[in-house]
Amino acid sequence: MAPTVIALLGSPLPEGNAAQLLARAVQGARDAGCTVELIPVTSLDFQGCQEMFFCRDHETCILDDDMQQVYPKFREMDGLILATPVMTMGIPGTLKAFMDRFQVFFMAKYHRHQSLIPPDRKPARAGLFICISGMDIPEVFVGAKLTTRAFFDIIDCRYQDELLVNGMDTILDISTRPDLLDAAYRKGLALGKSLAASGEK
Repeated sequence: MAPTVIALLGSPLPEGNAAQLLARAVQGARDAGCTVELIPVTSLDFQGCQEMFFCRDHETCILDDDMQQVYPKFREMDGLILATPVMTMGIPGTLKAFMDRFQVFFMAKYHRHQSLIPPDRKPARAGLFICISGMDIPEVFVGAKLTTRAFFDIIDCRYQDELLVNGMDTILDISTRPDLLDAAYRKGLALGKSLAASGEK
């Protein structure tokens, strides 16, 4: 059975620079034999976490919105490709609110000690982080990486690789940098191949 990958777009621009890099990584994963589903975060109808703590004792959230359809996908996936721009030295607000709703996974793993991901599947789950920044300054990706690594850990998805592109205020259009688009493809291909190899064991 082909590995399943979620391609999560954190940018509000469906054809922007982050989306173009994600599309190339997705093609790489597909060429490796994976089935990929694209989820643009800004297309979802959901609220931020309301800290009602229903998930402390249940495997879902009390809020009835699009996250109810998202949770099963993240439990069943084999891999994740997350692409986003940096905003205010971190990740965009809608993407952060999306991640915060994974208290459902957090409570299961760290409070009840009953992860929603079976132990035999944890080692095979892996992800790729693609992030762009307009500025070219030291530590511009630190906030975004810390948040993303925490998110990957919460959902039991190993942070396998990354593609970080700064200086987009100078580059402007990623399509003028085929080297970066090729890098995204290669990283998506590598992720897909590693997932397929894990599934064969």
